[in-house]
Amino acid sequence: MKNRPLTRREAGKLVGASLAASSAADAIPDICLLSAAEMARRIRAKQLSAREALAAHLKQIERVNPKVNAIVTLVEEQAETRAREADEALAHGKAAGPLHGLPIAHKDLQPTKGIRTTFGSRIYKDFVPQEDSLLVERVRRAGAIVLGKTNTPEFGAGSQTFNEVFGATHNPYDLSKTCGGSTGGGAVALACRMLPLADGSDMGGSLRNPASFCNVVGLRPSPGRVPAWPVMMGWFPLSVEGPMARSVADVAFFLSAIAGPDERAPLSISEPGSRFARPLARSFKGVRVAWWKDLGGLPVDARVQQAVNAQRRVFESLGCVVEEAEPDFHGADETFKTLRAWSFTLQMAELVEQHRELVKDTILWEVERGRRLTALEVGHAAMRQTELYQQVRQFFERYEFFVLPVSQVPPFDIRQPYVTEIEGVAMPTYIDWMKSCYYISTVANPALSVPCGFTPEGLPVGIQIVARHRDDWGLLQMGHAFEQAAGLPARLPAVAA
Repeated sequence: MKNRPLTRREAGKLVGASLAASSAADAIPDICLLSAAEMARRIRAKQLSAREALAAHLKQIERVNPKVNAIVTLVEEQAETRAREADEALAHGKAAGPLHGLPIAHKDLQPTKGIRTTFGSRIYKDFVPQEDSLLVERVRRAGAIVLGKTNTPEFGAGSQTFNEVFGATHNPYDLSKTCGGSTGGGAVALACRMLPLADGSDMGGSLRNPASFCNVVGLRPSPGRVPAWPVMMGWFPLSVEGPMARSVADVAFFLSAIAGPDERAPLSISEPGSRFARPLARSFKGVRVAWWKDLGGLPVDARVQQAVNAQRRVFESLGCVVEEAEPDFHGADETFKTLRAWSFTLQMAELVEQHRELVKDTILWEVERGRRLTALEVGHAAMRQTELYQQVRQFFERYEFFVLPVSQVPPFDIRQPYVTEIEGVAMPTYIDWMKSCYYISTVANPALSVPCGFTPEGLPVGIQIVARHRDDWGLLQMGHAFEQAAGLPARLPAVAA
């Protein structure tokens, strides 16, 4: 069946049958438990075919996706054709790209040629692009097999993945909770072993927050590390694209295929992506690490605080010199909100005017706020962003890394559009609960979300590691070292087992 969209009922239906009663034939395929790098190695070595890898993941999608609603458009026949071609090319000795034969589904904000791309909006519910985005183009060139699209909130706005086209995506560790967003579908697909890799985007935390909520790894790279095209605002550093995977090593592996310069992206960094394919091992003896205090008085759920702070000993065990210290983020909140509203208005005002009845209220709020901004207010926000960058740069002259929570809360009720209160403190807007992420976005440092434990209720919690300006490589090395030293046991969601 070509380009088959999953129906809303099919995608959102919760399966209540006991997993204990499942037969061996219904168990997760062993192939789906491999790391992405190992899967790719076996395919190149002809120990595993692209068709076998695809079939295993399609089976897992069939088993699990109706419970979580992560993959919202599926193109089985197209993917099967590409997998067959990939195996034939390898058999004839043609050069294989780093992702050769790996199945992947792109975030539904990425234009994909010949595959429906809705942006989570009823306006585009039947839209099929005529060209790929730059990221999709690179993934295809690297040899991956595109099997469909992953769910996202409407136009990626907000960190709770639901929309009027496909419905909500459920957290696999508790189906009554959200998976976060806006890369929620990708995070859930990874956690449930329906995909080995996922791509996403991040303005205020959209790669980091769902990674934290779903027990996977998400990297917000430096602006320009993964160049984006097509975009309306090529000089806008708040929004980036990047990789997500189940381990830091796999994130680096994926980044090696999608990073590197492109003339169409004016902020793109000249270093080639291939540098991220190197081994991540490094000594951190004597490296100074700043440990968060209270982020200027931000409320943080006690369960998150406990899970994150318990990891300080892990950094100390690596030989790091850990000190309580944090940058001064005064002004970051208003700066981020002003630049965000300004960008929403520039990119969406005309669309909102034409289809106001089809757009959710939070996007209308952003656009209307942006309309009210004066040139002086936008200019002051840009100036304050520069000041914040300099303050943080000076802070990182003493410290190589800064550690803090990813999200200020654990996963919350899926019926709740956004967090309205943390530890008794009211959240005035739909994004206020994400300050621990978007403060970092404002200063453009690379940041990594790595699993660090669970709440007493069994909900995942991630730790956020921030590196110096453009030190994505050092960040991945530190994330890998933490991951290895923490030694947290793999906890597959019961819904995916």
